[in-house]
Amino acid sequence: MNGIPNKIIEDLLLKFKPAIGADYDKYRNHVYRVFSNCLLIDSNKSNEEKYAIASVFHDIGIWTDHTIDYLKPSIEQARIYLAETGKQDWTDEITLMIHWHHKISKYKGEHSNIVENFRKADWIDVSLGLKTFGINRKKIKENRKRLPNLGFHWFLIKATTKNFFRHPLNPLPMFTK
Repeated sequence: MNGIPNKIIEDLLLKFKPAIGADYDKYRNHVYRVFSNCLLIDSNKSNEEKYAIASVFHDIGIWTDHTIDYLKPSIEQARIYLAETGKQDWTDEITLMIHWHHKISKYKGEHSNIVENFRKADWIDVSLGLKTFGINRKKIKENRKRLPNLGFHWFLIKATTKNFFRHPLNPLPMFTK
């Protein structure tokens, strides 16, 4: 990212800014940390736009559908965008990236390289850099310093806790096996 905002990320986030509301800066920084982690993991420039799109949409259903069970709504928003922009041929990859981004173990299915890279990138951020998957800790720390948390993880903890009391038999619906 080199300190320069990504046009796709900026344009998409602005589109969703009314829905995201007060959480906009928190989510924006999370999106950029995940995107930056993707670029640390994968230097293949042909995947950069896919990572940008998946980074914006991977959690967006939290705000568009007001739910912690956000994988399906997030995927639906991504599908709409890909159809509107003539990128339908990326639908399978982006869908899988979003669907499996919380998978605890390694993803081994279709499009495994890009899906696994995205999964790792999100886990690096969600774990506050404790999980690195062999990526340079200093670079992860630099991304975290440049893109501060702003309470994003606290937001996730509160939303998950609230969901636990509403749905104690399904407290973490966003986790896939």
